[in-house]
Amino acid sequence: MAAVDVDTPPLDVRLLPAAALCWLATLFGILLGWHFALGTSIALTGSAAVVFVAFRRRSALALRVGAGAIAALLLAAGFSLAVCMRTHASATHSLAELGEGAYVTATVVLSDDPKPMRSPGGPAWVTVTAQLREIRVAAGASAIGGAVVVMAPADSWRMLLPGQEVEVRGSVRPPRHSDLTVAMIRATGPPRRVEAPSRLQRFAGDVRTRFAAAAGEALPGAEGGLLPGLVVGDTSGLPDGVREEFRAAGLSHLTAVSGANVAILLGAVLLSVRGMTLGPRTGVVLAALALAMFVVIARPSPSVLRAAVMGAVGLLALVTGRRKQAIPALATAVIVLLAVYPALAVDFGFALSVLATAGLILLAPTWADWLRARGVPRAAAEMLAVATAAFAVTTPVVAAMSGTVSTVSIVANLLVGIVIAPITVVGAIAAVLASVWFPAAVVVARCLGPPLSWLIWVAEQAAALPGASITVPSGMPGAVLALSGVVAVGFGIRFALGRTR
Repeated sequence: MAAVDVDTPPLDVRLLPAAALCWLATLFGILLGWHFALGTSIALTGSAAVVFVAFRRRSALALRVGAGAIAALLLAAGFSLAVCMRTHASATHSLAELGEGAYVTATVVLSDDPKPMRSPGGPAWVTVTAQLREIRVAAGASAIGGAVVVMAPADSWRMLLPGQEVEVRGSVRPPRHSDLTVAMIRATGPPRRVEAPSRLQRFAGDVRTRFAAAAGEALPGAEGGLLPGLVVGDTSGLPDGVREEFRAAGLSHLTAVSGANVAILLGAVLLSVRGMTLGPRTGVVLAALALAMFVVIARPSPSVLRAAVMGAVGLLALVTGRRKQAIPALATAVIVLLAVYPALAVDFGFALSVLATAGLILLAPTWADWLRARGVPRAAAEMLAVATAAFAVTTPVVAAMSGTVSTVSIVANLLVGIVIAPITVVGAIAAVLASVWFPAAVVVARCLGPPLSWLIWVAEQAAALPGASITVPSGMPGAVLALSGVVAVGFGIRFALGRTR
């Protein structure tokens, strides 16, 4: 039996209940409406009062526990009240009250890049999130706020950039998701009165465009479309077949901006600083600059900011080895992100990112130690523990989101894990070079041909295996079923390995 390290400090989980309560309060408030959110806020405040009365004459330890519980309950009550106000504003928004099919002329500011929609055999369309500035109907104009989704023809909208103010004419549709979006506007034509983007967004758009061009020139076929997706989350050039193979193999997370991208880039910066014998303060400054540049180029949307925060937290856990500090940092990150972007509470990407980071901090080190105690080499134990922990904590969410579970995800991620860091770092160098020295960017991107081909080959072979993807019910039933399967397999492996010792 492995010895227990008595010097290991206990985990600091004091902020986890507050983070969980705030997340749940925001989640159910958005899904169930402002009436539920208001009732939740009142109930949480009342619960805090009950705890205060129950603990006010207890021991010092009980008082500390009670104070922590009261703080968590009151914080969650505040989140419920805030989401109550947001959901009420969305439900009573003048655009939503116009009714489905009403035609409006709206001035909006784009929040993200236009995303292509799947429309086999039909005309190409894109969707883009935006913030309302003004709407005009027959009764007149009104200046209002609120988030909308614009569905528009791709040929005249795909080149627009975040931050641009445009005028759109179209019909009102109800939002597709419960995420504080006021409505969807189906555009009837090209945008009107398009204003120029900011210099920062023009710079980011130029980097993305030139990087995609360099990748396409340097690499044949799918490799050229995959590289921008791995580095900056630009999947516009990724073939649908490759996209589907990545999904079936459990590798689709690689083509979305994630905390792993951020952790790899920041880790490369810190290692470079250490190699040049620069001081820790210089390292922090350079890492912060690299993080800011990455956020700008990948777009400062809520999902990218979430990835940046989670990546920084994950890197903290890896670099310092101090899980005690990483857990409060993760909980604080969840609370702050939900306070700024409440709609993240219903975003599957946010849940996957938080759970993957928590798995990295809480489960992977313990599982790696358990494997090493059974004779597994350190490097292999750590790689297997990280991949298995990420699979275990994210599979229920993936099942709820897509109605599928990849049975080859762990093996596929282990096989491609060795090439992800080089692709990310060298690809980032190529992206920077693309805006200042295009031929050099092409040469650098060409060096990534073999690892990208390996990545595509693994996805293709894994997706082709019988039973690579299992269909389960979507939503909560699928999540419960997937969680039960993960727990059963985990106990089975532990029992089998325990008997072989």
